Amino acid sequence: MVRTPSKPLTLEEFLKLPETKPASEYINGQIILKPMPQGKHSIIQTELPAVINTVVKPQRIARAFSELRCTFGGRSIVPDISVFTWDRIPRDENGEVANVFQSAPDWVIEILSPDQSQTKVTKNILHCLKYATQMGWLIDPKEQTVFIYLPTQLLEVFDEPEQQLPVPSFANELQLTVGELFGWLLE
Repeated sequence: MVRTPSKPLTLEEFLKLPETKPASEYINGQIILKPMPQGKHSIIQTELPAVINTVVKPQRIARAFSELRCTFGGRSIVPDISVFTWDRIPRDENGEVANVFQSAPDWVIEILSPDQSQTKVTKNILHCLKYATQMGWLIDPKEQTVFIYLPTQLLEVFDEPEQQLPVPSFANELQLTVGELFGWLLE
């Protein structure tokens, strides 16, 4: 759902507004309410960060976050899953993870919800790639397909259960097939 205020808001004004449930994003001067996650979306959004963190977090390589607001390049978006390499996670004066992330994730993962615009989600992934994101995934649970976006390569499509999903180099120990990813929906 797009909300166009009577007087256009700046990014700074948008960031002062209270958070909404589900989250709102600021894209090209418009406030866009993300759709409420449903069952399949929720399962993947819960399981995938845990699997990623099992591989990258213990060695302080990276960390996966769910529903993290990322503000950069004139937009404020809330990807379903954002993965930041350890040295790029912003910290506060106490050394704790900061509340505000003002950069693109190193790996952005979106999960398509029913009735959600694939074009809008793809534009967010491409925006991230423009600002140094290493890889983007668009997961379509209905079609059991994962679209892989890289900064300077053609789009790749993974829809065969035995296909190994590519990951950014910092997460190269992560081994996950299309079948394993969508197998979570059967549990």
